[in-house]
This record gives sequence, structure tokens and C-alpha cells, in this order.
Amino acid sequence: MKDYSVMMALVDFVPVALFGAAAVILMRDLYNKMSKGAFALFAAGCIDIVCAGGLKALYKLLYAAGVCDFAPLNTLMLPLQSIGFMLAGVGAVAMLTHRQKAAALAVAPPVFSGTFVFVTLMVAGLGMLNTVLSVLAAKCRKGWVIALFVLSFVCSLCMGYLASRDFTQAAMNWLAEAVNVMGQGAFLLGAVLLHKAGLAALHLRDGDVA
Repeated sequence: MKDYSVMMALVDFVPVALFGAAAVILMRDLYNKMSKGAFALFAAGCIDIVCAGGLKALYKLLYAAGVCDFAPLNTLMLPLQSIGFMLAGVGAVAMLTHRQKAAALAVAPPVFSGTFVFVTLMVAGLGMLNTVLSVLAAKCRKGWVIALFVLSFVCSLCMGYLASRDFTQAAMNWLAEAVNVMGQGAFLLGAVLLHKAGLAALHLRDGDVA
């Protein structure tokens, strides 16, 4: 029996909102640096991530409120979010490398009942996204902001570990909520600081990944 409360379910919307805000800031600042294909991948990935997180939070709210136990909202989160991170990561890497053929890697994998492929996609996408943002932070002469993206990535990895624990206990759920809010808060703060550092006006040379 899952031990969700309405308050816990509402808190689950917080990291979704934090990531959504960061995504909007980054999409506005990076729009003029991306080809149409790269931006489409990045934007679609961000939207997918927000929708996946929103579905999981909605599931918890419906369950906690005693409305229903609509399991598909919960089980859809991992495949949707992992593909979203892969799309966003490939779009971000394409922006720096201009190797648009890399977008082929973002094609959704065949239907798979296990979780390994989705976890792999999520970690790879997160790694690419945070690496690109770290490179942009260095180009904006805000090297210390890289620590925020590293923290966000580490928190995401911790979330992956916590997801394998016993989530029927309220304590584990609250711990996961705290780690998730910390990670997405760091991601949003990093995006805001890059925006203030002039990310929108930053000039990127073709194929410049240094």
C-alpha cells in the first residue's frame, strides 16, 4: 500500500514547475543559437520531461485524494521522461557541434518492458544536457555555475537510486521529494544565472565545443 499524502503529492509538482521555468528561460536564450532541427529536439524534449513529471505528480494527487489508482499515469513517467531527456540532450549537443545527424539517436526505442533502456537514455540525456550547459557557463565566464549543473545531475542520479528503494514508505517519498526539489532548484538557478550573464547574446562559432 502506497503511503502518499495530498501534501506530498502537491510538493511533487514543485520540481516539475522548477524545471519548466528553467526550460522556458533556456529555450528563449538558446533559440537564436540552434538550427530549427536542434531547437525542435530541445523544445520537444523539455516539454516531454515536464509532461512526464506532471503525470506522475497527478497520479500521486489522485491516489492520495482517494479518487483513483490510475497506474498508467505512474508507469508512463519513466519512458516519457527518459526519451525527453535524450531529445533535449541531443538537441543541446547538436547546437554546439552542428552535427545534426546526431538527432537520429533520439528516435524512440522499441517498446520494452524493462527499465534499463529508459534509465540509460535518461542518464545519457541528462549527461549531455548538463555538460552543454556547463560549457556555456564557462563561455559566459561563470565557471562556478557549473557546480549547480553538477549538483542537479548528481541529484538526478540519486533520484534514480531512490526509485529502486521501497516507495511504499512515506519517509522514502519525502526524501525523494527533497532531493528532486534540490536538483531542479539548482537547475533553475543555473539557468537564471546564465540568462543574467548574457547567454542570449553569447556567440557560438560553428562546431565550437571548446
